[in-house]
Amino acid sequence: MRHSHLGLLARRLWICTRCRAANYSSVAPARAGSKSKKNLPDAPARTRFAPSPTGYLHLGSLRTALFNYLLAKRTGGQFLLRIEDTDQKRTIPGAEQRLYEDLQWAGLQWDEGPLVGGPYGPYRQSERTAIYREHANQLVKNGHAYRCFCSTERLDSLARHRSQAGLPPGYDRQCADISAEESEDRAAKGEAYVVRLKVEGYPMFDDLVYGKTGQNRSNNKLDLIERVYDDPILLKSDGHPTYHLANVVDDHCMKITHVIRGTEWMPSTPMHVALYNAFNWTPPRFGHVPLLVDKSGQKLSKRNADIDLSFFKEKQGVFATTLINFAALLGWSHTQKSDVFSLEELEQLFNLKITRGNTVVAFEKLWFLQKAHAQRFAASGGPVFDEMVAKVSQAVKETYPADQLYVHHPNTPPRTTNSPSHSTTILDSRPLAEYIPPLLKADAKSYTNAPEFVQRNSTFFTTTLTRPPYTPVPTPDGTTIPITALHTAAAALTLVPASHWTIETHRSNIASYDGSAAVLPTSTSQGGTAPGSTDTDAEKARVNADKVFKKELYHYLRWALSAGAPGPGIPETMEILGRAESLRRLQEARELTAEAAPVRVPKRAQSPQGEDTTWMGSLAPRS
Repeated sequence: MRHSHLGLLARRLWICTRCRAANYSSVAPARAGSKSKKNLPDAPARTRFAPSPTGYLHLGSLRTALFNYLLAKRTGGQFLLRIEDTDQKRTIPGAEQRLYEDLQWAGLQWDEGPLVGGPYGPYRQSERTAIYREHANQLVKNGHAYRCFCSTERLDSLARHRSQAGLPPGYDRQCADISAEESEDRAAKGEAYVVRLKVEGYPMFDDLVYGKTGQNRSNNKLDLIERVYDDPILLKSDGHPTYHLANVVDDHCMKITHVIRGTEWMPSTPMHVALYNAFNWTPPRFGHVPLLVDKSGQKLSKRNADIDLSFFKEKQGVFATTLINFAALLGWSHTQKSDVFSLEELEQLFNLKITRGNTVVAFEKLWFLQKAHAQRFAASGGPVFDEMVAKVSQAVKETYPADQLYVHHPNTPPRTTNSPSHSTTILDSRPLAEYIPPLLKADAKSYTNAPEFVQRNSTFFTTTLTRPPYTPVPTPDGTTIPITALHTAAAALTLVPASHWTIETHRSNIASYDGSAAVLPTSTSQGGTAPGSTDTDAEKARVNADKVFKKELYHYLRWALSAGAPGPGIPETMEILGRAESLRRLQEARELTAEAAPVRVPKRAQSPQGEDTTWMGSLAPRS
């Protein structure tokens, strides 16, 4: 995951196109053989993300930014950020700053744009008004646009007239035939006007996702009442541009080569292409990505709090890597065996294999990816894992008071070296910063966020377990393993000193413990064979009986150590709890299930060298 700060960002140097192209040429040949390369442009792509500060970044806009970012990175090009803030009335205070922070949190660092600069600035549309006016006047002078002096009242009347007649909206071009001299004179005298594009047709275009598309229709609307036209407004009466003019002029001036955006913009693209043609410019390549919908087929509204980035980041505790991974899979297809990708991996894999049609957002996938990335972070460590530890530690402190974490068991004397069962605290004097990491590593496969992780693993933060009555698992033949056999096995597994109290020791001891005698008939378990059977048959029977016993032993140990709650494996649980707390819980469980003979504790044994090997339990050498 990438982290950057605005202070560092402000000092970041812009890298020129030539240098980036050179960098691309040095890496592109290595990728030339990739099958996914056929879906990519042959030259470095210049892409952009152009949000409006009238709202906050949401899942759909994050995906748009991500696809543009990945296309630029995959081809060795540049990713630009442009703020489209021409609609000042709807601008939300602080939204622009939040856009910067959200993009940086997600790791989508822009190469050109606000804060970092670049050769084609300014990158905020409110600072480019003079540029738009200049280009609008160019179109008026060459006859591809005209000034429209119609009053608001006349236009409203025309619209009502057509609406009442059941006809589509349109403009009758009343001002299109005004001479250039009259138009200039009226404008110079301060008469209000807008600039309209004089469209003679809306061409089709070759979409990167949908192929040849568009309406290929004439601008002329001939009906029984009058001839009207779709002449869009480019410059408003206040001198500010409409979205369409500003968008086209900026993309051209900033040398954008590829535009990836949502399918909701497809109806506007023919108009944009017509505007490019009017300027005699080559349009960028357009690619429209599918609409995001819920399971009922309804569009995900960007105003829903549950798709706002802050909801994922702050309320649900989703990793930035997880959300980026999730967003990438919303409409993009790949040939890898796994869906789990980091941003860096996506930069190497991305292509333009975008699916058509609506994309259903299944948030179950988000949590699958969250758990997968949690395992990655737990395995590799690093800043994100450190952040996980800090958040879990904080959640523990908010859930469990300190006196509960460090409480002394009633009537329990202080722990001594020779009496490790006299544990006095759940943490055993360990700080949370040491206690949490092994727990996270052991149960990362279930990590969603810090509060839910603490709730799931609550038995690790209390000395009081509420166990349900122990219910043995019946064996295949319907018999039940004697509880005394489980007591004996548990006791053998705990005869390990603190110096050897590790996952590896516990795993080895459990694997090596032979519990077949508790399952097999007495004669067989004592080394005999059933009538008509061979030694091989007897060994198979012993192995199968041991598997049955091990299953019950794991069941019993989980009940004893964690009250049956799901969580880390038994060896991991024993190491995390520590020797003293594990012994205390097993002793407590033994007392709750004591109903037969006392636990048979293996006799102390000495190694040939005289070393005390009691801790090895049933694995200790016999004299």
